[in-house]
Amino acid sequence: MGAFRIYLVVMFLAISGYTAVVAAEHGLGLIPVFFGDMAAMGWPGQFNLDFMCFLSLSALWLAWRHHFTPAGLLLGVLGFFGGALFLSVYLLVVSFQEGVDFRVMLLGRARAAG
Repeated sequence: MGAFRIYLVVMFLAISGYTAVVAAEHGLGLIPVFFGDMAAMGWPGQFNLDFMCFLSLSALWLAWRHHFTPAGLLLGVLGFFGGALFLSVYLLVVSFQEGVDFRVMLLGRARAAG
């Protein structure tokens, strides 16, 4: 679990640092660039579509893990728009709440018990 937590911290720091540099150099206009690349039907757009599908899976998992409660739906939205930056923090927090049980981390306490 220690290596996993280190990985999550490194991921968070790397994405935060990279995002800060890109935002400083290019501004916060991600959405037009993201969808513009997809509309151009090139490899950057293919990558963005693939990434957006991963984001939707992350959002669906977060909402499902929390039984589609209002809080779960909110976490899903945060997961979709926050990407790995949000998910790395979420998983780090959950790893401390649930301990070293990956089954509980992935399924949630209620599903892991049943």
